[in-house]
This record gives sequence, C-alpha cells and structure tokens, in this order.
Amino acid sequence: MRRIPLVVATVVVLAGCGPSSPSATPDWSCECESPSATPGASSTPGPLPTFESDVPPPDETVKLVFIHHSCGENWLGDDSGGLGLALAANNYFVSDTNYGWGPVDSDIGGAIGDYTDIGNWWNWFVGPSSDTIMDAAYSESGQNSWYTRGDDPGGDNEIVMFKSCFPNSFLEGSPDDPPTTGNNPLAGAGLDNLTVGNAKGIYLDLLDYFADHRDKLFVAVTAPPLTADETDSRAAANARAFNTWLVEDWLDDYPYANVAVFDFYNVLTSNSGDPYTNDLGVAGGNHHRYAEGQVEYVTDQGQNTSAYAVEGDSHPTEAGNVKATFEFVPLLNWYYWRWRNEG
Repeated sequence: MRRIPLVVATVVVLAGCGPSSPSATPDWSCECESPSATPGASSTPGPLPTFESDVPPPDETVKLVFIHHSCGENWLGDDSGGLGLALAANNYFVSDTNYGWGPVDSDIGGAIGDYTDIGNWWNWFVGPSSDTIMDAAYSESGQNSWYTRGDDPGGDNEIVMFKSCFPNSFLEGSPDDPPTTGNNPLAGAGLDNLTVGNAKGIYLDLLDYFADHRDKLFVAVTAPPLTADETDSRAAANARAFNTWLVEDWLDDYPYANVAVFDFYNVLTSNSGDPYTNDLGVAGGNHHRYAEGQVEYVTDQGQNTSAYAVEGDSHPTEAGNVKATFEFVPLLNWYYWRWRNEG
C-alpha cells in the first residue's frame, strides 16, 4: 500500500477505444449503443450520489471536459457508472467529446475526437494542430454522451480528463523498459508501436505542454484492463507496470500541481467475487482512492486483467464503473484543492 501526496489541478478527461479512420468504425469493438434520446436529455434522475469524505467539493461550480469514447460514455451514464451525476453533486459542470468531435488534425486528416489512443495524445497536446484542438476542448460546453448535469456557469473548462480505451492495455516490450527519448514511433500512431517504453515517452512529452498551461488541471485516466481471453500474461504485466509508473514515477520531476493520475485500470482489477459485485469500500482489493486522510494506492490485491468484464467484452460492468466513480470523485476533489492551493 502506498500513500501519495495531494494534488490539485484543472481537469481535462480523455478516453479512447482504439484506432479509427475518419470514415470508418474503429477496428476494435469499443463502441457501445447509445439511447435514442438526445444527448443530455434525461428522464427523472435518481438522487445525486453522496460521499463520505473529508475532502470538500469546490466552493463554486468548476467546468470539466472529459475526452473519451465508449468506456467513458458508460462510466458517465446515469444508468451505468453515474459519474456525471456524481460530478454534478460535487460542483463540477461536465462536458465531453466522443467519436466525430472536434477540429481536423493536420497529421491524421480526420476529426481529432476519433483518435484517443496513447500515441494520439501527442496529436492533442503537442502536435502541429494542438493549439486549435485544445482551444476547442477548453471552450467545449456540449454533451456527446447521456448523463445528467447542472447549469453551465459559463467560461472555459478548467479541468481536462483524458483516457484511452482497453486496446491500449495490450503493450509490447518489458515492464522495466525506460522511456523512449527523441523520435518516438508511437507519436501520432495510435496503437502502432505500442510498447512500454514508447508509451512512457509519450506521456513525458506531454509535460512541457502541461507546464505551460498551469491554469488548467490535467487528469490522466489510465486505460481499462482487458479480459483474460483478450490478452496474455506478458501484455497484462506490461499494462500493470506502465500504469503503476504513471501513478508513482511519471511526475517525479514535474514541479507543479496541475497534473494528476487516476488509475482506472487498477480499480477494475479486483472485485468481491464476480464481475457484478464490486469491492467498493472494503479493506481488501485494489484501489486508488482517498481514505483516512490520505491517498491510498493498492495494486497487489487482485489481478492484471479485468475483474469487471465478461468473456469477449472488455467494457466494464456497471459494478466496476460504480466502484470507479466513488473512488475517483473524492480523489478529484483532493487533486482540485491541491492545485488551487499551489500558489
């Protein structure tokens, strides 16, 4: 078990589901069917979630944009993970991106919202179209998924969350590979050349951008795990090592408080007996949460593959998404206040 210092930041969330082209459905089965209603429309929602946490939400409504594809859509949804409801209850106004969203990236040649693999974070944050892309992300106030939210307070998004999807949990290489430096073949390449070293190099390349935009809080959400039948022990161990590196090592030399990590992967690698029963709030299992006045990060009480997915489908079940919601939101509050108190 590791205890980690508090971090606060503006959050942008990005989540993705594998390679796609401007005119084609992604090759990976990472899309989910959406309700036939208009995005943002809601039947009478249930009560907003509450949290027993000594980390208060922001004093005033904070705007947040979540960059994602289908796993993010399910996590946000009122009828699955309830993340949208939980964030609204904690004074966050959430907008999101999805397939087809946003400006055209000059390197890829298609709408940037189609591209959210690890190699594509280079396009979003440091590529030749990054200024245009991120200006659009900061000003986004619409919905591309189905979840309940409150009233728009106006202004730009302060928090950016970003997440890749489960195909990004199949990494080549070895767990201890060092970050790639110099010309990185993964930059702008989606899943091609996805190795532990190349993935580490991409995330290190992002830090210069984040350091130049300390008025925003950037929250990197790790890609969810694959089912055991969609990966192998070597790739699963690589995924574990890479995501642990993001939490424990990526920011070692980064001097500011505007970047944070939520290990979505880790949270989804233990349950209470089956994919439909989570271990939220229990002492055992893998967790990334704020507990007893500290950030708790436990990674050795589960497995390296998904504990909340069924054979042939790595999308997390509702039980897994709910666990992630209730572990993430108090942690986000903690990150927010660390960032706000930095200066």
